[in-house]
Amino acid sequence: QVELVESGGGLVQAGGSLRLSCVASGRTFRRYSMGWFRQAPGKEREFVAAISWSGSSTAYEDSVKDRFTIPRDNAKNTVYLQMNSLKPEDTAVYYCAARLSGVTQAPDSFASWGQGTQVTVSS
Repeated sequence: QVELVESGGGLVQAGGSLRLSCVASGRTFRRYSMGWFRQAPGKEREFVAAISWSGSSTAYEDSVKDRFTIPRDNAKNTVYLQMNSLKPEDTAVYYCAARLSGVTQAPDSFASWGQGTQVTVSS
């Protein structure tokens, strides 16, 4: 497994942007597909975006598809979530996660999780 640490959350006005970062420990980061999930109060954890180990394959939840991107930098052991045109409904704790197989949207398929970072979008 790999240890993950997220950062970059905060308070932003609707229409603004944030970039979340997730740094992984170890030298095997490039073997992992990475995902971002989020959980709002009273709701289940939901898929946001995922990227394959090479970056050649990505997937997005429909509501973020035209606003968020998930680039990764294997040299820096880091995956990002670039969030633009933020909306109040994007408010949640955002988690990054890692798995050794391909891109998937199922949270149970990810073995390693970070501690989460809070994103709050004000209207």
